[in-house]
Amino acid sequence: MIVAAALPLLVEHGAAVSTLQIAKAAGIGEATVFRAFADKDELLDACVTAALRNDHVLAELDAVPLDQPLAARLAEVAATLQAYLERVGAVIDAVHAAGRRGQRGEPRDRSATGDRATATGRTHQAVVRLLEPDRAALRLPVEQLAVIFLGMLFGRRGAPGGAGTPIETLVDVFLHGVVGSAADPAVIAGGSA
Repeated sequence: MIVAAALPLLVEHGAAVSTLQIAKAAGIGEATVFRAFADKDELLDACVTAALRNDHVLAELDAVPLDQPLAARLAEVAATLQAYLERVGAVIDAVHAAGRRGQRGEPRDRSATGDRATATGRTHQAVVRLLEPDRAALRLPVEQLAVIFLGMLFGRRGAPGGAGTPIETLVDVFLHGVVGSAADPAVIAGGSA
């Protein structure tokens, strides 16, 4: 309850959020915060742990209807994962702003976040499930396409201007490539026109 109240405040106010603000948002007294957490650093660790959990993301991906067109399914996947990454980034940025750079925003109790490889694998499997209905029409195995799609989605955050690429554009390039239908095949192959 305390962490749930703290997360949006941490994103909104950053390092300036006080334990009194968090207590008020949770509907408890400030002393109760310090009965649950030794200090503000421990509370921040709990916030990072909660932000990194991807169970709710996987539940959202599992709820995407398989009977809608592939482009619509992929747009939902991209929007869901983008929102998750933005939430995690905002919480970690706020924790870093609180002077916790030495911890790199990582919680002290790594077991609380679960195994990163397991979380990544579960995300990959969720995307595979959403690609599966179109397996016969796709050029590559759905398992490989899930890796490529997730790489495009996650990789765009580190590319200059990448985070500004609309989801619809990402999905369109993934499904149809980068070459327009009117392109000269000789130019594409490396020849001259």
